[in-house]
Amino acid sequence: MAELLWTKARKPQYCSLRLVAFLLIILLFVFFGAGVLSPRMLMLGTRQEGAGEAAGKPISLHVVTLPSRKDVLVLTPWLAPIVWEGTFNIDILNEQFRVQNVTIGLTVFAIKKYMVFLKLFLETAEEHFMVGHKVNYYVFTDRPADVPRVPLRGGRRLLVLEVPGAARWQDVSMRRMEMIGSFCAQRFLREVDFLVCADVDMRFRDHVGVEILSQLFGTLHPGFYGAAREAFTYERRPQSRAHIPRDQGDFYYMGAFFGGSVAEVHRLTTACHQAMMADWANGIEAVWHDESHLNRYLLDHKPTKVLSPEYMWDEQLLGWPAIMKKLRYVAVPKDHQEIRHR
Repeated sequence: MAELLWTKARKPQYCSLRLVAFLLIILLFVFFGAGVLSPRMLMLGTRQEGAGEAAGKPISLHVVTLPSRKDVLVLTPWLAPIVWEGTFNIDILNEQFRVQNVTIGLTVFAIKKYMVFLKLFLETAEEHFMVGHKVNYYVFTDRPADVPRVPLRGGRRLLVLEVPGAARWQDVSMRRMEMIGSFCAQRFLREVDFLVCADVDMRFRDHVGVEILSQLFGTLHPGFYGAAREAFTYERRPQSRAHIPRDQGDFYYMGAFFGGSVAEVHRLTTACHQAMMADWANGIEAVWHDESHLNRYLLDHKPTKVLSPEYMWDEQLLGWPAIMKKLRYVAVPKDHQEIRHR
């Protein structure tokens, strides 16, 4: 009897240990991928009144992952996913975003001679960007009459936003933050759920879809993927608001492809513009202009998703290494000096 009582007394502890072990296994599956749904909920920015079916309601979306790749980094130190081919199930994600009736805005600047790239940008976006979803193309330009006519799929619109040109390409690049932030407040918050900000002298070469969407995302610079942070070309002068000390930094992000919910993009672009204005008042210009300020912001405000160099690549300069299963958004060959100074 004493032995029986001892056995019964030990049984709950044994069961609790089994339960703890089971929970630990589940956590490992969630964090490192085993074909299960992540428990995280992605909360989109709430649209203002009159913005369609989603008006006034937060949109929740699950993140779906596949078994993790072993040849690349798939998770940041703060547990944000890094998106590579083979780390997501696009069919499930597409269905989730369609149910939420999501609209994506894509901003692009075609100023002065950069207008020459716009037709290819739009044509390849229609072929590869957010296929099956509602998209608003927002073209910022000083030459509205030259915007090409490109056939669009159903549910997709091209909206031309006339803005002044600038004498220097650096000024065009830096003023982009101001203009995007301003139009976020004026109309984007009412018209779209997510905003993707892209450079025009690029083309979409393969699928770029809803797997990139998150509250705030940045894209790894292809020239610095795998490099030590001491090699990153951050702004190193302490006088600049973009300054990042040599012992700080997570990744180096490309200024040519970033985004998130409209509310988060509004915060990012407003903060970067204000920092650039503070620098200007102090007679300093960050080494890589708005990209330097973007990197400072994303160091202080960690992105909830990071895109691999699949989403920003230059095959002419970098070739096609084995880890790059797909080249999705790629540079168009060009003479930078000719385009920038014309």
